[in-house]
Amino acid sequence: MTLDEILESLFPSGYHLIAVNGILYGHATRPAGGSLHVIGITDGIAPGVDETATLSRYLLDVFGHVQREPIVVLVDSSSQRMSKRDELLGLNEYLAHLAKCLFYASSLGHPTVGLLYGNTAAGAFLATALAARTLAALPGAHPEVMDLPSIARVTKLPMEWLESKAKSNPVFAPGLDNLAQTGAVHEVWDPRSSLAAQLESAIRAQTVHAGDLRDELGLQRKGRPKAAPISDRVYQLAIDAF
Repeated sequence: MTLDEILESLFPSGYHLIAVNGILYGHATRPAGGSLHVIGITDGIAPGVDETATLSRYLLDVFGHVQREPIVVLVDSSSQRMSKRDELLGLNEYLAHLAKCLFYASSLGHPTVGLLYGNTAAGAFLATALAARTLAALPGAHPEVMDLPSIARVTKLPMEWLESKAKSNPVFAPGLDNLAQTGAVHEVWDPRSSLAAQLESAIRAQTVHAGDLRDELGLQRKGRPKAAPISDRVYQLAIDAF
């Protein structure tokens, strides 16, 4: 699906978005009434300090609204922009700030739903799609936190060993199926059906489940079996200490 087709299916009741230099932000009308906010990184760009600052600024303005409208995060990016200028200006802090804005939105009561419809990687992935409480994807999307050659460079582990592990352990492997198995991607949406209806279902689910379900999903899907038991144990130890 093209971005225009996605927007028409997501927001059939209308939308007003500003799109400039590969980012977009604005608002849309929900089918049953009310509004929601939209931010996004599009066209496969690599976001830098300017793009992340613009999106963060928009979210900070949203926090002033009395109503806690949902926030949709659309993602089709490459990695973050690794230019000398962006690195010297502290791109890591800008990315962290954008992620914290989305976390804060969720804590205020804004349902946050990411929709990955293209590629994304590394810091750009962490600060946008993964910072939403629910992450959905369309078939054909390709997310990766870090590709295997990069993992090999950082860890000094042989590529052959990593490739072998990636075949049996989704934690090591990029791609939509693997990240869905770990619980990072909650749902893969059907592009043949109304995206608006699937979005509303994801929003309603957040009113039922207040917490982050990724570790539980990873356990159920056998892609990340240790995260949920360990987090539950740490939580129980903290409760017992008081």
